[in-house]
Amino acid sequence: MEYEDKARFASERLLGYTKDPSGWKVCKKSNDVVVSWRPSQEYPGNVYKGEALVNGGLLKVWECLKPIPNGLRVKWDSNVKKFELLQQITEDVSVCRTVTPSAAMGIISPRDFVDVIVVKKYEDGTVSSNATNVLHSSCPPQPGFIRGFNHPCGCVCVPAEPNKTQVFTVFQTDLGGLLPRSVVESFFPSSMVEFYSHLTKAVKSLKDF
Repeated sequence: MEYEDKARFASERLLGYTKDPSGWKVCKKSNDVVVSWRPSQEYPGNVYKGEALVNGGLLKVWECLKPIPNGLRVKWDSNVKKFELLQQITEDVSVCRTVTPSAAMGIISPRDFVDVIVVKKYEDGTVSSNATNVLHSSCPPQPGFIRGFNHPCGCVCVPAEPNKTQVFTVFQTDLGGLLPRSVVESFFPSSMVEFYSHLTKAVKSLKDF
């Protein structure tokens, strides 16, 4: 039940971040992507929110984003090297391990993250993937990786005008290690703009369905 409670907490937090306009400061804009930040209430760092209107219906966009092993995201998202299912709790709740490659010209070493993830579907058609860090007995810290910790984060896909989807992304990640704050604060906004660029290309490459 602890995993389900944590998943529910993450989904409530994520929905709040996307709907609460207060306190956000824009830190990067590129084309139709806006990235904002504000101090996190979860840990001594920032929470970053990205927002963009993506060309493509919600089903196609969600196909690229849904958190499943052997899914499309590992193929197009340069920040996700591996995605493993550790335990299926319920149909919509799972515990997973995500591996990220080195980044920022090697300044950021490979990381791994263990999260409980819940998929939520809402009456207006909105679909979200919500995650937060947990411990799991099958996955202690691994040699060669710095264990990072995701605080409530994820993606929210909202149906918009025909064949377009409003996509919100929220990241508040303790990368662990001894990274300078300036490196972290420059990495996330740029990485999020790149995320939308790659997502748009991935959606465009999918056949209609």
